[in-house]
Amino acid sequence: MSAELDLDLGRLVGKRSAGVIAKHLGLTTVGALLNYFPRRYLDRGELTPISEVPLDEDVTLIARVVSSSTRTMKARRGTITDVVISDDDGTPGLRMVGGSDYRGKVPGTLKVSFFNGYRAKAELLQGRRALFSGKVTRYGGLLGLTNPDFLLLDEDPFVQGKDPESLALMPIPVYPATGKLTSWAIQKVVEALLQTADLDALPDPVPPAVAAREKFLPVAEAYRLIHAPESTADWQRARDRFRYQEALVLQAALARRRAQLAAEEATARRPVADGLLAAFDRQLPFTLTAGQAAIGKTLSTELAQDGPMNRLLQGEVGSGKTVVALRAMLQVVDAGGQAALLAPTEVLAAQHFESIRRTLGPLSRDGLLGGFGNAAVQVTLLTRSMSTAARKQALLDAASGTAGIVIGTHALLSDNVSFYDLGLIVVDEQHRFGVEQRDALRAKASKPPHLLVMTATPIPRTVAMTVFGDLETSVLDELPAGRAPISTHVVGLAENPGWAGRIWSRSREEIDAGHQVYVVCPKIGTDDDGDFSPGETEPTAADLEENGTARELASVTAVVEQLQQEPALAGVPLAPLHGRQDPAVKSAAMADFTANRTKLLVSTTVIEVGVDVHNATLMVILDADRFGISQLHQLRGRVGRGGHPGTCLLVTTLEPGHPSRRRLDAVASTTDGFELSQEDLKLRREGDILGASQSGGRSTLKLLRVLEHEDIIARAREDAQKIVGSDPSLQQHPQLAQAIDGYLNPEKEAFLERG
Repeated sequence: MSAELDLDLGRLVGKRSAGVIAKHLGLTTVGALLNYFPRRYLDRGELTPISEVPLDEDVTLIARVVSSSTRTMKARRGTITDVVISDDDGTPGLRMVGGSDYRGKVPGTLKVSFFNGYRAKAELLQGRRALFSGKVTRYGGLLGLTNPDFLLLDEDPFVQGKDPESLALMPIPVYPATGKLTSWAIQKVVEALLQTADLDALPDPVPPAVAAREKFLPVAEAYRLIHAPESTADWQRARDRFRYQEALVLQAALARRRAQLAAEEATARRPVADGLLAAFDRQLPFTLTAGQAAIGKTLSTELAQDGPMNRLLQGEVGSGKTVVALRAMLQVVDAGGQAALLAPTEVLAAQHFESIRRTLGPLSRDGLLGGFGNAAVQVTLLTRSMSTAARKQALLDAASGTAGIVIGTHALLSDNVSFYDLGLIVVDEQHRFGVEQRDALRAKASKPPHLLVMTATPIPRTVAMTVFGDLETSVLDELPAGRAPISTHVVGLAENPGWAGRIWSRSREEIDAGHQVYVVCPKIGTDDDGDFSPGETEPTAADLEENGTARELASVTAVVEQLQQEPALAGVPLAPLHGRQDPAVKSAAMADFTANRTKLLVSTTVIEVGVDVHNATLMVILDADRFGISQLHQLRGRVGRGGHPGTCLLVTTLEPGHPSRRRLDAVASTTDGFELSQEDLKLRREGDILGASQSGGRSTLKLLRVLEHEDIIARAREDAQKIVGSDPSLQQHPQLAQAIDGYLNPEKEAFLERG
C-alpha cells in the first residue's frame, strides 16, 4: 500500500482524535478513514412543513423534539423509544425526496420510533433540534418514521449559526455513526485529515486509459470532494469515481483468483466406459431433463481436465441438482477418487444420505470392505451426533478409501477426518458456509480437488458477477417431470379473522386424503426472539405491536399445544421439530414424518432446505410476514414433490397495505425464483444478501450496489478481464495489485471467496 495510506492516523490528526476513531470505528490508518465514505448527503433545499409529509417516501426533516418516552416491548426482548417532533418553532422543516403523492397528513407533529434506540433515548431530549432522515410509514392511522437516521444540529459545529439560505447551499455528509460517536464528530476528524494528508501522493489503482475514458476526477480531488463537497455535483462526481474504482478492484481480484485457480494442477477424473456412472444411468427410472443432461456433460468434461473444476450450480427447488451432483461424484469414484458432500445441517445431511442410497439402489454398497470397484459404491454418513462406534467406522472408511462418497456436516472439517484420495467436493447451500470451512475441506486433498457449489436460492446475474465471479456458473431452470405446481395464498387474518379455524379444517382435509402437512413457526418457544435467517428485514412498529398491544408470534411449543386441543385435528399424530432438540430426537421426528407415521409436523425453518417428503402437500406458514422472500420460496418448495399438487398458506395478522405484506404478495404472485430474487434484493439489506453476515460485519461493499449498478459492474468486469488476461500477475499494474491487497482484508476475503 502507499506509505501515506498506511500511516498511523494519530500522526496526522492527533492521538486523542485517532484514539476515538479507533475505539468506536476500528479505523487506525489514514487510508482507512479516507475510505470511510459518507453514507448519504443531506440537502436542505426545498423545505416543506411537517404537515405535508408524504406517505411511503424518503424524507429529511429538520425538527425540534417535543417529547420522548421509552417502554419495554412485550413480544420480544428490548425497548421502543417514541419521540414526538414538530416543526422547528414553526419554520419549515421537511425536504421531500421523490414524488408528491400526498396520501396522509399529520398536522404539526410526527411520531418517530426507535427499536433498542439507546442513542436516541440519550440524545433526543426535549427541546433538542435535530435532522431526521427515513421513510414515512403509516401505523395506527397516523404517519411516522421508524428507526430513522438522525443528526443533532444543536452540537454540529458545521451548521451552528448558519441561516437557512446558507444551509440550503451546502450538502452535509452523514457518516455511519455509533451510539457514542456522532456523524459530525467523525466529519470533524475527516476535515482535519484532509488538511494534513498528502492526498497528491496517493496511488491510483485505475489505469490511466480507463480513467481518461471515464473522465474521472484525480484521486486527490475525489477524496476532497466526497468528504467536503460544496455542491451536490461535487460529491456525485467523486462518488462515481470511487464506485467504479471499487468495482474494478473487486472484479480484478476475482479475475486474478480465477486465473490462479485455472493454473492449479488437479487430478483428472476421466469417465469410465462401463463403470458406476454408466450403470447408474441405465437403471434411472426417469429421463434426465435437457438441462440436467447438458450440465452433466459440462461437469464430465471439466472433471476430466488436469485443472480443477470450480463451478456454481444454481437451480430452483426440486430442479434435480442432486442427481446432477451424484452423477459427477460417480465419475470421480469410477476414476479411483472419493467425493465429499458438505451439508449445513444434520437433517439435510441425513436426507442426502438416504436419498443418494435410495437413488443408487443396488449400486450402493453398505458395510463391505475393499477398495473401489465397478460393482457398487459405499456411501458413508459422518455427523457429530453419531455414536462413537459408528463415527470411528465412518472415519476409517473415509481414510482407507472404502467409502467412495462421504456425506456430512461440519464434522467433515474436523482435524481427525482424512481421505484416501479426495477428488471432488460438493458444497450444498453454500451461503451457509464461510471460506475457512471450505478451505479446511480442500486441505484434506493431496492435490486441489474439483469443486461443485450448489444453491437452491436463485442468484441475480449482478450478484453472481460480484460474489461468484471466480466460478463458472450453470443454471437448472426447468423442473423434472412429476413436480406438481404449488399454489400460494396469503391468508390475512386481520380482514378475515374467521379463516383462522379454516386453516386447520383445510389441514384435516389434506390428511384425510392420505397426505401430510407442515406447519412452520417463526419461534421455538415463547421465550425467544425468533428463528430467522441472518439478513431478514428488521421489524417495524406495526410488525411488533398492534393497536398498542404486544403481538405474540407463533412458536412451535405453543402451536403444538394449541393443535393438540384443536377439534378439527382430533386424533391426528403430530410432532414438533426445531433446532434446540437433541439430534437423535430431531432425526426420529423427521424419520417418523418421512415414514408417514406423523401426519402433521410443527417446525421452525430447520426444514427450509433439503427435506424431501413426497407425501407432504400442504404447508401453513404462521406469521409469514416475519420471513424473507428467499426463506418463503425455499419453505414452500418442500411440498408438491411427489406428483401431488402442493399448497402453501402464508398466514399473517398484519393489516392489508402494510409494507411487510408486500413480501407475501410477491411470493404468492409467482413461483419464478429469479424474479423473486430480484424483489428480495430490493427489499433486504444488500450487505446481508451478499454475505457480510458471515463475518458479522457490515456490507463489504462501500459504494457499489449490485442491483442498481449492473452496468458499472459489467464494464469493470470487462476491463478487469482484459487487464488480468494480458498481465496475470499485475506486474504492469502495481497500484491495482496494491489496491487488491488492501481491499482483501479478512472480512472481504471471506466475502470474495464465498464460492
